[in-house]
Amino acid sequence: MNKTTATEINVFKVAATYIGTVVGAGFASGQEVLQFFSAYGMNGILGIIISTFLFFFFGYTILIIGQALKVNSYVEVVRFSNGKFLGTIIDIIITIFLFGALAAMIAGAGAIFDEQFNISPLWGTLLMAIISLLTVITGIKGVINAISYVVPVLLVSVFFIAIYSLSINPITSADLQIANTLEGAAPNWVISALNYTSYNLVIAVAVLAPMGAKAKSRKTLFWGALLGGLGLGVGVVAIFLSILTNLDIVVNVEVPMIMIASTIATYIQIIFAVVLFAEVYTTAVGNLYGFVSRMNFIPDRFHIWVIVGSTIAAFLVSQIGFSAMVKYLYPAVGYGGLLFFAGLLYVWIFKRSELNERSK
Repeated sequence: MNKTTATEINVFKVAATYIGTVVGAGFASGQEVLQFFSAYGMNGILGIIISTFLFFFFGYTILIIGQALKVNSYVEVVRFSNGKFLGTIIDIIITIFLFGALAAMIAGAGAIFDEQFNISPLWGTLLMAIISLLTVITGIKGVINAISYVVPVLLVSVFFIAIYSLSINPITSADLQIANTLEGAAPNWVISALNYTSYNLVIAVAVLAPMGAKAKSRKTLFWGALLGGLGLGVGVVAIFLSILTNLDIVVNVEVPMIMIASTIATYIQIIFAVVLFAEVYTTAVGNLYGFVSRMNFIPDRFHIWVIVGSTIAAFLVSQIGFSAMVKYLYPAVGYGGLLFFAGLLYVWIFKRSELNERSK
């Protein structure tokens, strides 16, 4: 894959790439926020605060490990933080989930085509598979650029919908009562917050690790991780509030945020559907890049066929459906990802001096 230079990695690109890697179909559609936060009523806000801090802390830790070790793949970060045995288990979990999340993004594109444009979901999944494949062929530079361009547009769109929705339809006690009847993705809001951050970092490490290796300054990584974490937190809050005040109309749809946009105006609904499709694309690209980079044991001359084969396989798996994958696949991987959290925490406490030495 083509490489980008250290001078091209600035605070904005770190933050935007971090946000863009996480905010794919599940986040921007509202489906993840509905299941992991809104289902717990106002306690969901506390869960979002926890997740925001964890996004910053563990994201920054991954970036500085990547920088210190000059890694080409997330595998080196996992082995450094968790050792050979646990690192191998986590490596398998991450690799499987990168593929599964890629399939979920492709499925999410199909759901957008189906629910918003009345076009067969097959065409949405096919288009997403093709454009993701073409982007990843260009390498990490193409991946970072594709992600960083889309993120600001998505966040502005989400904030607009949230503010407008709350201004005409404030949260009521009836909304909170509906929330109490919902089944969340975890037994309680604390575990849900940990799980949400965990499986998202399992995705993000595939892009964060090699990106950290290409940054010159530790300060760039710190501010990039901080802005990225805050951007994710604020974005989740906006979606959370939008969903909570519209629970009665979104609990049974695949793409809640577009349903909310439709209550504002038809053209807003169409615009957000296009923006959401673009954001699904950025996460699909990050997942495909991470999965293919793990296949580095395959000779370079077969590299393009690995990308093509992985994309075709994910396209086939995507036919399972989007919301089903969010409900069952994501939490399962999140619990496994907590082992990775423990390893990163170990590095921060006991190996930080080693990282500082290697960075000199």
